[in-house]
Amino acid sequence: MQLDHDLQSIQSAREIIRNARAAADALAKFSQAQLDKICAEIAKDGEAQARHLAELAVEETGFGRVEDKILKNLLGSRLTWEAWRDVPAVGVLTEDRKAGQGHGRTHGLWEVGVPVGVVAALIPSTNPTSTTLYKAIISLKAGNAIVFSPHPGAKRCILEAVQLIQNAAKRAGAPENAVQSLSLLTREATEALLRHPDVGVILATGGEAMVRAAYSSGNPAIGVGPGNGPAFIERSADIAQAVRHIVESKTFDNGVICASEQSIVTERCIAQEIEEELKRQGCYFLSENESAALAKLLLRSNGTMNPQIVGKTAPEIAAMAGVGVNQNTRVLISRQESVSPRNAYCHEKLCPVLAYYVEPGWEAACLRCLALLGVEGAGHTMVIHSKDEAVIRAFALEKPVSRLLVNTPAALGGVGATTGLAPALTLGCGSVGGSATSDNVGPLHLRDIRRVAWGVKELSSLRGTTPALRATPPPEGNWQVEHDDISEITRKVMERLKL
Repeated sequence: MQLDHDLQSIQSAREIIRNARAAADALAKFSQAQLDKICAEIAKDGEAQARHLAELAVEETGFGRVEDKILKNLLGSRLTWEAWRDVPAVGVLTEDRKAGQGHGRTHGLWEVGVPVGVVAALIPSTNPTSTTLYKAIISLKAGNAIVFSPHPGAKRCILEAVQLIQNAAKRAGAPENAVQSLSLLTREATEALLRHPDVGVILATGGEAMVRAAYSSGNPAIGVGPGNGPAFIERSADIAQAVRHIVESKTFDNGVICASEQSIVTERCIAQEIEEELKRQGCYFLSENESAALAKLLLRSNGTMNPQIVGKTAPEIAAMAGVGVNQNTRVLISRQESVSPRNAYCHEKLCPVLAYYVEPGWEAACLRCLALLGVEGAGHTMVIHSKDEAVIRAFALEKPVSRLLVNTPAALGGVGATTGLAPALTLGCGSVGGSATSDNVGPLHLRDIRRVAWGVKELSSLRGTTPALRATPPPEGNWQVEHDDISEITRKVMERLKL
């Protein structure tokens, strides 16, 4: 019976992708205005249902807080749409009509944005509905169909978000099957999706094993690694504000955003003031024995994060570890002196738990941050609290991260809610983190650029034997071709080639 279910799920995945391919072909003929109309409608419905989807997510997964998931749903819908609304993604992007060379730049280039086709989107349980909304909008903005693969632990709320998106897209004129989801969830079905030749790109947000599977699928993939960002509080920082930002970030949705802080690193000269401020703002410093008890809970025997702690409050986690704390405790903090892969506090902790390091000065703090990122989180995100631009610049030049956030809560700054970064729930980690991009992923990552390049030199001019011949410039006027004309041209070419 299990074998039949697995085979059925694979067949279902193949049918879904086949339908998505047909929808992608239809979307490729849509103008940017038509695509934008679809995205605007999805964003509107996502905003209207932000609370409903947040309540479903918390009820099903047990992770995080409803009020914070509402904000994430708004980021995945309205804020994402507003960020990209006026940005052209497909169709004619640029027309440089002047042939020849000038100011070190070759002219006579046209650029056309082309959809990748079908986007396969892996959705995590930590940010389920918000990520679904966000990936739908950026995919459709770039003219692509999208197929979701939900995390089994968040299937119901993700499918509810998919239904919302489908209804909005249909109302706005999207072709049938432009938005679909796997519903028979098996490992084999997900593998069939990732490896299918009709998939144009994979958007992998989730566990490290799933991201690795996406990159080994044979299809182009944009994946993200784990976060493990330190927060460095430098001596010139506004300490009360820095602590407030860290506590707000680490307790936002109970710490499930991967950009959130995982450690505090500070200088000895301000350590006492910082510790007093942390306690004043509801943090609890664990004793040595309590730290050891909690460490056993944080990681499983195979060295991976214990899912029982994810998205839980500080008092809930303390109780699981047998540690008694006040029910108003916001964050659990463990003093640490070493960095090692075997140290549970040196890893990503998607809950209100922080490691705490005190260093002699900013140079030693810099090295400590490098060591922490070397264990986990290279290429992702870290934050610095400082007013000293020289120190900030030194960190910017040396830290192997894609986002160095300054004087802001990392969880919200990393996803573009409190910074000028693009709103995103897929945060690239760059080459150092094994990712295809270091950007906050948006629609421009989900299209190709077709370049029309006019000849501007002759071979003889390159050899230097005769003067360069003047190249013919691109034609003036509107060169855009209607989709019906393209279809007719294609038909005639195929007839001539007898295809």
